[in-house]
Amino acid sequence: MISGHPTLNQQVTFLYSEDVEASWRFYSEILRLPLIQDQGTCRIYEAAPGGRAFLGICRAKAPRATMDPRVEGGVVITFIADDVDCWYEYLKARGVEIPYPPTFNEFYRVYHFFFQDPAGYTLEIQRFERPDWVDPPC
Repeated sequence: MISGHPTLNQQVTFLYSEDVEASWRFYSEILRLPLIQDQGTCRIYEAAPGGRAFLGICRAKAPRATMDPRVEGGVVITFIADDVDCWYEYLKARGVEIPYPPTFNEFYRVYHFFFQDPAGYTLEIQRFERPDWVDPPC
């Protein structure tokens, strides 16, 4: 702990879906994230091994106002992986529509691609190509 500063132990990002059944199938069957907790209208999946990062996929109470993830209040969920090309092929083979193949972004120095889940959230698989990114703990 940093002196005088509390630590954060885990992180959960909650996403809301009008067709929650389709979203649950996507996260459990396509991405194969382990289900950690089923709360009835919300299911929480482990997003990375080690019990530190989670995604909560919940039944929406109202329709989305916009499909643009880069407006205020928008969201992009990024999964970090060593083999971005393998993820690209894996998702395409399972029928996930991916508008562009993986590319290198010179500005951010990441190799990545984007796609959407059934609720329209933008997801990204990326690998950092920079020495200053922290490696996950062992």
